[in-house]
Amino acid sequence: MILDAGALVAVDRGRREMMARLLAAQLEGDELRTHAMIVAQVWRDPGGHQALLARLLRSIEVIPIDEALGRRAGELLGRSNRSDPIDAAVVLIARDGEVLLTGDPGDLRPLAEAAGRSIHIVPC
Repeated sequence: MILDAGALVAVDRGRREMMARLLAAQLEGDELRTHAMIVAQVWRDPGGHQALLARLLRSIEVIPIDEALGRRAGELLGRSNRSDPIDAAVVLIARDGEVLLTGDPGDLRPLAEAAGRSIHIVPC
């Protein structure tokens, strides 16, 4: 399961339904993943006030954005006529058949289509 910023924000705000959804996914054996720039979108407080988010981040794989992923994201933006590299990268780390939780399904669907990815984009 891929987590976009909306899912991380929901956890940060203490939304129990999102925390329960992610716990259930983990108990079913789903691996939770996101990428480093999604973390950058939501991480604001160095003083420990984002404890729920910090706890979640310890239990998910945070994929680094390297040059290869950056280039692939740029190419996807060119094919899809979109402009957000963070959204492009989140689509590219998803595997076919995987769920992608997002607050912006309308932004990610065209990217998934242009990438040829068969992913389940689910609003959170």
